Amino acid sequence: MSENNLLSSIFRKEVLAMSAYKVADATGLIKLDAMENPYSWPEGIKRDWLETLKDCPLNRYPDPEAKQLTATIKRLNQIPEQFDVLLGNGSDEIIQILLMALPANASVLAPDPGFVMYKQLSLCLGLTYHGIPLLAGSFDLDLPAMLEAIEQHQPSVIFLAYPNNPTGNLFSEASIREIIKAAKGLVIIDEAYAPFADASFIDSLGQYDNLLVMRTVSKLGLAGLRLGYIAGKPDIIEQLHKIRLPYNINSLTQISADFALSNKALFDQQTQNICAERSIVFNRLNALNGITAYPSSANFILFKTPENRANEIFASIKQQGVLIKNLSAQGGLLADCLRVTVGKPEENAAFLAALTRSLVTP
Repeated sequence: MSENNLLSSIFRKEVLAMSAYKVADATGLIKLDAMENPYSWPEGIKRDWLETLKDCPLNRYPDPEAKQLTATIKRLNQIPEQFDVLLGNGSDEIIQILLMALPANASVLAPDPGFVMYKQLSLCLGLTYHGIPLLAGSFDLDLPAMLEAIEQHQPSVIFLAYPNNPTGNLFSEASIREIIKAAKGLVIIDEAYAPFADASFIDSLGQYDNLLVMRTVSKLGLAGLRLGYIAGKPDIIEQLHKIRLPYNINSLTQISADFALSNKALFDQQTQNICAERSIVFNRLNALNGITAYPSSANFILFKTPENRANEIFASIKQQGVLIKNLSAQGGLLADCLRVTVGKPEENAAFLAALTRSLVTP
């Protein structure tokens, strides 16, 4: 049997047709491609953290329910007591758990462009995925198109990133509420970038039976821990726990995340710094000839380059030692678009200087 025949006899056609998620090598570069918090911890905080890890029982399995960490997350996010929380190895695992719970050929719906893992995991699991284009220019929800798609496809799950990735904007709250009311399935508000947005649907959990709110600590400054969580009604969360693998949140992550989240003031200050830099970078981008930067409520900025120059500009910026994200290959509303994470002031200055030089290079 040839290798191709072997693969086709073992793996589903959906998997064979997919491409793996690629992570760019950032060795030696200023890394502004992955929406990470650029700030590390003060030395005193690091010492206190290491002290908390000293007696971690690595010979034992972790608490399967991560009870202490879950309590900390509920308290700091003001999640009402009557709602339950499920933790995941990053929000990616939570998305996977949600989709694994669906029946074969179930429909999943999300705006387009949106977070790539909604589509990636849906297709991997053999589900039917529907991406509904956003409105050109504003990147807001096309509410009539969304409502029509809900009526036509009856999706089991709808994902709405708030703010949206990769566009950075907050969708209309009124439109989101219309979608929640129209949906017969679950609506997941993905608030990965909530620290930078000052907007949330957590307070609305009690208003809708089908609403869940998902967050992550990655963008806050703990990307290396790989921790996400989702809050919703207990009867829904109970079904997701049936699929969650035992001990999915390791002991080091549980202790480290609980320690870090208890130092809220540190992350609040870092978030304020990032938001201040976001305004500076946004204004500098829009002052450049040929560049259109789009308003962002996240820790990154999407911007459009002169027509058919995105690949060239991206490569030139990288050659100058700065790695950002090239989204132009996705086409559609993202044609000619690049995305930059907001970094430290000196990193942002290096990026802007590299972009300025790239624009004048034929």
